Amino acid sequence: MNNPKIPETDSIQQLAHFWDTHDLTDFEDELEEVSDPVFERAPVMKIRLLPDEAEAVKQLAKSKGIPYPDLIREWVREKIQA
Repeated sequence: MNNPKIPETDSIQQLAHFWDTHDLTDFEDELEEVSDPVFERAPVMKIRLLPDEAEAVKQLAKSKGIPYPDLIREWVREKIQA
């Protein structure tokens, strides 16, 4: 019987479907250890605001039709590039 190969793709959906329908132990000979992260997560930073400041940010973001974390990220990027 011809065993399928692990797909070479950047699509998380394709990989998820493949592993949902295959058993990892069938591919042990094809696996290799990697030292570099495959998916890097952006660092998370927390800031403390007074309740009225937080509400003002949320209301401003809502008026612009964007989530408030996106608005804050936009402000930070503007200041860094200035």
